[in-house]
Amino acid sequence: MATRIRLQRRGKKNQIADGRAPRDGRFIEDLGTYNPLTNPATLNINFDRALYWLEVGATPSDTARAILKREGVYLMKHLRGGVAKGAFSENEAQRKFEAWKQEKNSKLKDVENAEREAKRKVVKERLAAETKVREAISAKVAAKAAEIAAAQAKAAQEAAEAAAAEAAAEEAPAAEAEQPATE
Repeated sequence: MATRIRLQRRGKKNQIADGRAPRDGRFIEDLGTYNPLTNPATLNINFDRALYWLEVGATPSDTARAILKREGVYLMKHLRGGVAKGAFSENEAQRKFEAWKQEKNSKLKDVENAEREAKRKVVKERLAAETKVREAISAKVAAKAAEIAAAQAKAAQEAAEAAAAEAAAEEAPAAEAEQPATE
């Protein structure tokens, strides 16, 4: 019986399937889930069971192989092979795997930090652009308000001059009426 580790067509689950079964047919064991829609992609694998299936001879599909390599299942299989041959001890193999895992996690954190900084930079640029637009709009509004204030002041001045002229015109006939006519 040929056992293959492969993904379902939906690309969500990393599972073990009988090689003779149809592509989306019956699965022997579910090894985990994969969600490519998150950033970074969410991957939840039962590491021990995936390692077990690789050690008993299951052949992963190309996609499943890439995922298992990225998660370190193949590295652990390789290290266990070295332990079985006597190249190094179990503790040394575990230490090498932990060092690899820490390096991988630090690289992942660096990528996440770079993405976070890029988002912050975009937000700052948008804020700066929005501030410039707001300043331009406020300058236009201030100029318009100054024009309106100037027009109102001019109208008030003209009204005051007209009132003064009217008052002067009313005083002149009254002053003439008070003076006796000399003939």
